[in-house]
Amino acid sequence: MNQGINLAVVGATGLVGEAIVEILEQKELPLEGITLLDSDKGVGTTLQFNDKSCRVESVSDFDFSEVQIALFSGSDELSEEYAQVAADQGCIVVDCSRVFSEEYDVPMVVATVNPEQISEYSNRGIISTPSPASVPLLTAIAPIHRQAAIKRINVATYQAVSSVGKPGVEELAGQTARLLNGQTPESSVFDKQIAFNALPLVGSLLENGYSSEEMSLVLSVQKVLGNDGLMVNPTCVQVPVFFGHGEAVHIECWDPIIAEEVKELLSYNQGIQLVEEGECATAVTDAAKNDEVFISRIREDISCENALDLWLVADNVKQSAALNCVQIAEVLVNQYL
Repeated sequence: MNQGINLAVVGATGLVGEAIVEILEQKELPLEGITLLDSDKGVGTTLQFNDKSCRVESVSDFDFSEVQIALFSGSDELSEEYAQVAADQGCIVVDCSRVFSEEYDVPMVVATVNPEQISEYSNRGIISTPSPASVPLLTAIAPIHRQAAIKRINVATYQAVSSVGKPGVEELAGQTARLLNGQTPESSVFDKQIAFNALPLVGSLLENGYSSEEMSLVLSVQKVLGNDGLMVNPTCVQVPVFFGHGEAVHIECWDPIIAEEVKELLSYNQGIQLVEEGECATAVTDAAKNDEVFISRIREDISCENALDLWLVADNVKQSAALNCVQIAEVLVNQYL
């Protein structure tokens, strides 16, 4: 595409929306114009883009035929109400919610893992993105799966409070301040106190005993890798960290593979930063505000053949949500528009 594109960011005042705007400033997308949209509570807010003040407009009043791409980064409710409307008006929607994750005719894409699936946007005009816990996991395991055919994954995620947006960040900050001042913490976002605590349930509890977040992770891994038979057993835990998810990953493969081979495989992959031997990556000191998935503690499993364990961290807002969204837009611009 030779001429510039017009792009909209829906949910622009949320954590992911703000991160998308920040990343777009750093990218070299041929933008002719950008429109910032949100629901009523965000309308009228002013955000900076390329040293200019941009006023957030109402999504309910917007004509999506005026833009070629719309990046939806708001709530599930916002996507449910407006994403298909936007696609029907002729723009391509990249959606960060879970509204379309189970739709067979909507591709789910991690830009560095299965970019070939982006072409399937033509089905309904929509591309879905995996949950922020799934993106770094898929980034790490995809090269291993291509090399040695993964049979089963056990993963425990330790998820930052920003996974539920600004209210989660504010609740952790508020509870921490109250506790340090000898006051009783108040909980409204999380069911129990999150400050100085760990909650072994993220999302709602389902009939099978797993949570909605855990089943979303199972679906995302299977759909992105195109393997419904791949076994995934997740446990998702909410931890008192503002930004950055951590994941303890156990991988069983059909074919033989060793730790040194995995280190070499991952060292050549875009978006992965291997941590030096003997060092451990953490969500706070490494992942927060960075673009890469940081991987450490790669080792062969001592209890199972053809199996490995590793630890990964990634910024759940910037790397796992906003960056993937913008990278999909880059592919759309460079190959399909």
